[in-house]
Amino acid sequence: MRTAFDVTPLWRSSVGFDRLFDLLDAAQQQSEAHYPHYNIEKLGEDRYQVSLALAGFRPDEINVTAEQNVLTVEGRKTDEKREYLYQGISERHFRRQFNLADYVQVRNATFDNGLLRIELVREIPEAMKPRRIAIDGQSNVQRIDSKAA
Repeated sequence: MRTAFDVTPLWRSSVGFDRLFDLLDAAQQQSEAHYPHYNIEKLGEDRYQVSLALAGFRPDEINVTAEQNVLTVEGRKTDEKREYLYQGISERHFRRQFNLADYVQVRNATFDNGLLRIELVREIPEAMKPRRIAIDGQSNVQRIDSKAA
């Protein structure tokens, strides 16, 4: 059983975390769809891979877009009329979204043997990386002499 998490106290005591709270809100309200099945793997310190099982789809029926920290994968089957005696492979339309952290970008996408693999890399700009600050040993503070009372 899931319990709701109230972020109201966090709103009162923090500034600039709007995106994080929106993600928490969306996660609570989203009813998780189970199609298509997927994996999220960590390949290295700043490398990730999302793999989706898309049996029955062709590459031209899949659309992958990355926009504003959201990766969207959509599949739309072409209307082919077939007569199945048994249909165990689902070929329904889908739309799956993944929220990406800041500076995570899609490197490439490959489709092989029914698996769509999307490689992601976190590339932090030089200006945003931590840097060491040199400390100057000289002080510009003037000393005020106090007289004994």
